[in-house]
Amino acid sequence: MPEETPQSGLSDNAAGALAYVTIIPAIIFLIVEPYNKSSYIRFHSWQSIFLGIAAFAISFINVIPILGQIIFLIGMLILFVAWLIVLLKALKGERYKLPFIGNLAEKQAGA
Repeated sequence: MPEETPQSGLSDNAAGALAYVTIIPAIIFLIVEPYNKSSYIRFHSWQSIFLGIAAFAISFINVIPILGQIIFLIGMLILFVAWLIVLLKALKGERYKLPFIGNLAEKQAGA
């Protein structure tokens, strides 16, 4: 279970889930106290950032005619499903690691 933040504000579960909404809350949570003190929130923030980077990287495949567009659509669908899973897991208080991305996030969060 995530440790609770010492001050009033968002719970760790809510902050962890909010980090997945866009990259902006994830960056804010890495900067602002007391959220940057929680390894749970740092983990979800970093995983959100790496998921965004993966989506950005996949978007470049879209320039290849037909095959690139098919790969792009399948890749984005997979990332969308992964995003939904990690968002719901964060709301439940679980630290769900995506393959490869989760290990990077865990290393960055110091968890």
